[in-house]
Amino acid sequence: MGALRSLRYQTLVGASVVVLAVGLAVGAMGIPSDAGYSGVGPNFLPWLVSAGLLVCGVFLVFEARTGGFRDFESAGGDEKPYWSGFVWMSTGLLINAALITTIGFVLSCALCFVFASRGMRNSQGQTAGGLHAWAVDLAVGLIVAAPVYWMFTKFLAINLPGITQSGWI
Repeated sequence: MGALRSLRYQTLVGASVVVLAVGLAVGAMGIPSDAGYSGVGPNFLPWLVSAGLLVCGVFLVFEARTGGFRDFESAGGDEKPYWSGFVWMSTGLLINAALITTIGFVLSCALCFVFASRGMRNSQGQTAGGLHAWAVDLAVGLIVAAPVYWMFTKFLAINLPGITQSGWI
């Protein structure tokens, strides 16, 4: 009985991924397809992700219906949720959403990265690391967020909130 129930849940996971892919594709239909600088329009990435999810979802359903996920290990370790990490990561996302139009995409995403890093480190049992670790996380967040901002604004012609009107920060 437990194996049959497990196969149903595995099929449900695969079917959920397929539904998510279809929902993303429906949403992508509403995005204009006018090509930007590089000949790629703003709807390209949602279509690409949708196609990838659809392939993965169909594969998951196939795996579940032909014997279940292979080499699937049962959950081990601490099964209790790690609420502190959840709070750190949620705070980062909320700060990002609240400040993105005020301090710009780059700085708000860097702050989001700092909070997410703190939550992940705490969940792994690592100590806070002091001011140096915070500064390193902020620097890495800036190094990741700045090129993403520039790619979207300069190459894909998608307006993201910035600090200056120049479009570089």
